[in-house]
Amino acid sequence: MYHDSAAALIVDGEIIAAAQEERFSRLKHDSRLPTKAIHYCLKEGNITTEHLDYIVFYDNPILALDRYIHNVLALGDECDDLLGNSYEKIFGTRIWVHKLIKKALNLPEVGGPKLLCVKHHISHAASAFFPSPFKKSIILTVDGVGEWTTLSIGVGDANHIEIKNEIKYPHSLGLLYSAFTYFCGFKVNSGDYKFMGLAPYGKPIYTNVIKDKIINIKDDGSFMLNLDYFDYHHGRTMINEKKLSELFGGGRRQPESKITQREMDIASSIQSVTEEILLKIVKYAKNTYGNNFDSLVMAGGVALNCVANGKLQKSGIFKNFWIQPASGDAGGALGAALYAYYDYLQNERHIEGTNDLQKGSYLGPTFSSEYIKQFCDKNGYIYHQSDDLPQAIAKYLQEEKVIGLFHGRMEFGPRALGHRSIIADPRSEKMQSKLNLKIKYRESFRPFAPSVLLDHCKDYFDLNTDSPYMLLCANVKEEHRLQFDLDDCLKRSGGNMLDVVNKKRSDIPAVTHVDYSARIQTVDGKYEYNKFYYDVINTFYELTGCPIVVNTSFNVRGEPIVCSPEDAYLCFMRTEMDILVMEDLILLKKEQPIFIENEDWRKQYELD
Repeated sequence: MYHDSAAALIVDGEIIAAAQEERFSRLKHDSRLPTKAIHYCLKEGNITTEHLDYIVFYDNPILALDRYIHNVLALGDECDDLLGNSYEKIFGTRIWVHKLIKKALNLPEVGGPKLLCVKHHISHAASAFFPSPFKKSIILTVDGVGEWTTLSIGVGDANHIEIKNEIKYPHSLGLLYSAFTYFCGFKVNSGDYKFMGLAPYGKPIYTNVIKDKIINIKDDGSFMLNLDYFDYHHGRTMINEKKLSELFGGGRRQPESKITQREMDIASSIQSVTEEILLKIVKYAKNTYGNNFDSLVMAGGVALNCVANGKLQKSGIFKNFWIQPASGDAGGALGAALYAYYDYLQNERHIEGTNDLQKGSYLGPTFSSEYIKQFCDKNGYIYHQSDDLPQAIAKYLQEEKVIGLFHGRMEFGPRALGHRSIIADPRSEKMQSKLNLKIKYRESFRPFAPSVLLDHCKDYFDLNTDSPYMLLCANVKEEHRLQFDLDDCLKRSGGNMLDVVNKKRSDIPAVTHVDYSARIQTVDGKYEYNKFYYDVINTFYELTGCPIVVNTSFNVRGEPIVCSPEDAYLCFMRTEMDILVMEDLILLKKEQPIFIENEDWRKQYELD
């Protein structure tokens, strides 16, 4: 009932399934009650609602109502917009979540599973701590807002979590970042990643302006916002456009219009401010609560800022670092369930060596080869099977083919980790713009991530740890870089970002951002859930000497990552992708029948 609705199922502490509603409904950031995701989880667990002991909601509607009422009272005569835009959500749905859940699952009015609510940031904290490989750790959660809290520092020990310190609404690092995302013409929530990718093109020339006028940052990382520059607390848009326009020499950039140097510099500046705050808070947490703690875990939407994460990891403030791969609100479903199991019910927590309990975050549906064959046969789609699928894929990659990879269980969270991915050769200097413009249909400046064999990561990147969930940024090593002057390139191109993107910056240009950074996923062959993807990359390495592939999510702009074979084929045919691999089937674009899309496509092609 906020955004990125999801469901998760745990049995005796084991994570059985987790998925976002958007993957089934095909509505990006679907916020409705996740009935489709719930039914998937029950099916994956081979249970019915009669087997459930507890149903746990990741937010406390009473505390959220308390914040809303205080907000209305604080605004006084200026509360009309807040009442008009939020009244129905608060009083018509969220406060009755228990009844909506019972109705959706056809539960009895009396008896059945016990319904619980967990505070929003407790859910985030639990999603970060309980799946982590650490017996105890400091916990940092940072997002827009949950009930009252926008940032929390906690301590996790065995099966217990204790929140030690909080920053509360309306002062929010997540809302600050989203406000600048909005001002620069991108969508809140879905556009924050684009905004982060834009930052390296600019210089942080507005950092002091932001710190002087908009946010007051203390030495311990705590902060207060100057609310004159925002409108979210009025229930309107994120920003006071008039005030920000005066500060930054012009109004809000209109979506889809040309990105100017001003937007690049604003992105760089707010990214710098975000990193400064997070570094100060982590230092404070270590000095105040962490004398006996070597580990830090993180969750909340801001924990998806992999550039800031990379700097936190490199700082060495904490020896160990783990981030929930579904750090946004979707991960709250998992955290709520885990918190109820461990902290509320006091069940013992078992740590399995150095491995986390997230299973690679491959917690979504999988589809059998038989199902996919039946789907293809029914609709006359041409496919091939290979005796050595990794070898076949590696050869296509070497030929600079763009491949949609649909294999195994779907990922939980916003990052594609090799099961619902589009992959390509990172050595191609044209691949970044090709993928952006002809496959993903998105802005040309947006970077792509490398999936690299763990054993070879240190040969290419300045990263001394594993990064299985694509949540850390690090620099490409000097020996792989080529001479590249961003300022000169922007000047020569007249600000044409496509020309800049196509300028070769390293010997792996498709995954090297303009500041020589990369958002890295390490792939370790020791895990069974990752074995196929490892074999693909390793075979490509044996063939080419390059232990890296480009990895981006299997979707187009504005759509959720694909879930089913039907979704995958539709995305394949809508784009200029060359090849689709679904389990052990290979489909070549040039062999497929003429594809005519219509509104009834999904219904027309679904299997009985």
